[in-house]
Amino acid sequence: MDCFRTMRQSWIFPTTILCIYGFFSMMKPSEPFIVPYLLGPDKNLTLSEVSNQMFPVWTYSYLVLLFPVFVLTDYLRYKPIIILQGVSFLITWLMLLFSQGLLAMQILEFFYGLATATEVAYYSYIYSVVNVEHYQKVTSYCRSITLVGYTVASVLSQLLVSLAHVSYFYLNVITMISLSVAFVFTFFLPMPQKSMFFHKKVGAETQGSADKDVVVLEMPGKGSSPASQEDCATSVSSAKSERQQKSQSADLQQKSLVLRVFLQWCQDLKECYSTNRLLFWSIWWASATAGFNQVLNYVQLLWDHKAPSQSSQVYNGAVEAVATFGGAMAALAVGYVKINWDLFGELALGIFSVIDAGSLFLMHFTNNIWLCYVGFLIFKSVYMLLITIAVFQIAVNLSMERYALVFGVNTFLALLIQTIMTLIVVDARGLSLTIDIQIWTCVTHLLNKISQDIVPSFFRYVASEALADWVVPRHFSGIRALLSLAYFLFW
Repeated sequence: MDCFRTMRQSWIFPTTILCIYGFFSMMKPSEPFIVPYLLGPDKNLTLSEVSNQMFPVWTYSYLVLLFPVFVLTDYLRYKPIIILQGVSFLITWLMLLFSQGLLAMQILEFFYGLATATEVAYYSYIYSVVNVEHYQKVTSYCRSITLVGYTVASVLSQLLVSLAHVSYFYLNVITMISLSVAFVFTFFLPMPQKSMFFHKKVGAETQGSADKDVVVLEMPGKGSSPASQEDCATSVSSAKSERQQKSQSADLQQKSLVLRVFLQWCQDLKECYSTNRLLFWSIWWASATAGFNQVLNYVQLLWDHKAPSQSSQVYNGAVEAVATFGGAMAALAVGYVKINWDLFGELALGIFSVIDAGSLFLMHFTNNIWLCYVGFLIFKSVYMLLITIAVFQIAVNLSMERYALVFGVNTFLALLIQTIMTLIVVDARGLSLTIDIQIWTCVTHLLNKISQDIVPSFFRYVASEALADWVVPRHFSGIRALLSLAYFLFW
């Protein structure tokens, strides 16, 4: 018993419970096959309904919910928000299993947006229950277990579909069971006594002041005199009045605390983004993440457009598994590469962003589903590599509190960019473009960021001229003119 109590009070217990939750919440075998499920006989939706009317709801709800969830996560000390995420996942998959119609699917997307917005609680909870010396270790565990869960789910789903011929409906049933297990484990998480912003100092001092506020009254006995009873009544009345005053004072202090936190956020953001280097990496982070999320949301629709799932073999699970594993290996490799990122970081961003753009070109122009799969593998792996570099460059000179704040703001900006892209390009009230043209807009977005934010002007000029000379000889003047026009438009 003493051993169990000691383990509960150590960093191992909350880390283990959180990792179990992270594994089962990401172990969703139905996700790689969600589009074939929606387009199939179970839901019988059309490609345009899914692309232009259903999926945009997730983007809009995620954007609207992100900031209030970010604030409430710290204010409520993480655990209630993790429970809320578990509830949101369960509602999402219950509706996915048993509801019908486009409106129900749009409501489902709202709850999925809520579940996505609450991910911030999962990634920040552990820092409130372990000591600073364990931060690096627990960060590695909690982030890697989500990749393991997603990879296991992708492999399992592909094996079940290809070998056992399990229907997409039962993949969602397995996902529902996994999410239910994750939800149960949320209640075993210890409730944090502190948070990064609103609850920095709690404990003995607060408990001591609370003890001082307790008023002990001696109730009059049967033999008490009327005078003593009147004195007691007076003391009870004064005690109630004192408690009311203290309650009002506590409310004012709480409002003052919220105001101080918001003012401190504004001051921290002003100081952080006044640094050109951090501003540069943050702009890249926001714009690249917006493009990545847009591709990730709609890539299954592109695969179904290239090779319809109703008439061909689907390998979405295998591709997602390999892409996730490749991304994890690429991110891991960054920690072992010994170069001066201050000097070569922008050059690396430029080169690998061009590779990312090339993979999107391949996905757009090819009619071969296998080449489309290869393009996605390259795209996701390269993005994971670059975002790891960006996160490292931003976090290296920031405290944990400022890093969390910058992370939240950058994520919000990425969502804002993605929302604008969705509203104009995807939404039925906008241009409502087809899926292959949507991927093309991601290509142009990425090329624009390469030209404006990443590669210095001299490098752009030299690279473009050298590439033109290598790909197209100078006597093909017409093609070179087209390249020059493209260079002028994008660069």
